[in-house]
Amino acid sequence: MASIKMKAKEKKGVVTVKALITHPMETGLRKDKKTGQVVPAHFINEVKAEVGGETVLTCLWSGGISKNPYLSFEYLGSKGDELKLTWADNMGKGDSKVAKVK
Repeated sequence: MASIKMKAKEKKGVVTVKALITHPMETGLRKDKKTGQVVPAHFINEVKAEVGGETVLTCLWSGGISKNPYLSFEYLGSKGDELKLTWADNMGKGDSKVAKVK
């Protein structure tokens, strides 16, 4: 299953990107109700957006971001751009998605 849902639309030279990332985003502070054991920290620590090999956004996150984070941002671009959104977490996992700007 893809972990990123993303839309990118251009209007008057400004591209608006809206993305939803499926991820548990555990802080490492919560205890499992059944076992009483601390749930290990598991969160996205970097999100990057690139257009034509150029980085247009870099986010450095921690455990303070909510489960299944929603991200929205804008950059100067045009229709037909290929936008690549990539995330990586503190456990070495990650995903990426490429979308064409409409």
